Amino acid sequence: MAAITSPESLEHDAEKSHDFSNYIMRHTKGLERNGDPDLSHFALARPKDRPHLKRPMRTRSDKPPKPVSREWLMRAAAHYLERYASSSENLRRVLSRKVLKRTIARGEDAGDFSALIEEIVTRFEELGFLDDEAYAEARTRSLRRKGLSERMVQAKLGQKGVAEEAVGKALEKDETTEAEAAIRYAKRRRLGPWRSRERAERRDKDIAAMMRAGFAYGLARDTIDGENAISSDEEPITHNADHT
Repeated sequence: MAAITSPESLEHDAEKSHDFSNYIMRHTKGLERNGDPDLSHFALARPKDRPHLKRPMRTRSDKPPKPVSREWLMRAAAHYLERYASSSENLRRVLSRKVLKRTIARGEDAGDFSALIEEIVTRFEELGFLDDEAYAEARTRSLRRKGLSERMVQAKLGQKGVAEEAVGKALEKDETTEAEAAIRYAKRRRLGPWRSRERAERRDKDIAAMMRAGFAYGLARDTIDGENAISSDEEPITHNADHT
């Protein structure tokens, strides 16, 4: 007959395993069915019944973060620019948020580091990692390919802190016309001719959606009605059901 491991031995091993409950249930499986009341009670017991076996809870250190430094800000800026294209103003905002969070934790004034943030931004401009005009041109091409209107492009780049002059130059260089952008937007949103059903019933709402996206009423109407006839690969859906 195989020897049964004693409760004292199991408890000692469980302390080493750091998984008392699973360890006990695994090694005492079936003991209750075999009629051993002592071992059955031991197997059903949980760590809460043995406070000395509880693992200590992990708590965050109360130690304040390290002070804001030029090296820390340089690393933060480099890490951000490795992941995202950015305008100078956008990077300035990103660094300002990081400084604010750290100075609050340290009980310091974030305004004391404004000059340092400006120094970091200027340094990355000198290194060629920040160029608002190049950033505006690249973002404009990307947004126009997605079908955004000129007004929406201006709004989005403005949110990133790009100057109106730089946005205007980028739009002048972009080869996408407003009519082409309108068709791309309508197709992406499945509006007007690209609806699979209820085209007539949804006409006015589709026109309104186009106008909210920054397109003029006349262009929005023509696009939804399928009268925005330009050379394009964006072929609309043919709706036989609308004519029955």
